[in-house]
Amino acid sequence: MAKTKSSGTTKLGRDSNPKYLGVKLYAGQKTKPGSIIIRQRGTKFFPGKNVKRGADDTLYAMKEGVVKFTTKRKKKFDGSQRVAKIVNVYTP
Repeated sequence: MAKTKSSGTTKLGRDSNPKYLGVKLYAGQKTKPGSIIIRQRGTKFFPGKNVKRGADDTLYAMKEGVVKFTTKRKKKFDGSQRVAKIVNVYTP
């Protein structure tokens, strides 16, 4: 016979680790090749000049330079448009 009433296991108490997403280098900051500019889920920001997109949608610099953010109208396949944020790296 049990001394304590059966409590069982709790469904609470499990939480995932933070993913630290967001902008890592802002406009005007210097980059080196391979340095991460933005960590994101999905394409909130698009890669521009001298910027590549990783498998997890991370944007990183290809060349040494200065980060610059621009906006551009992007047309979707269904004809609708959206304003896309584009990340560029310019060499001074």
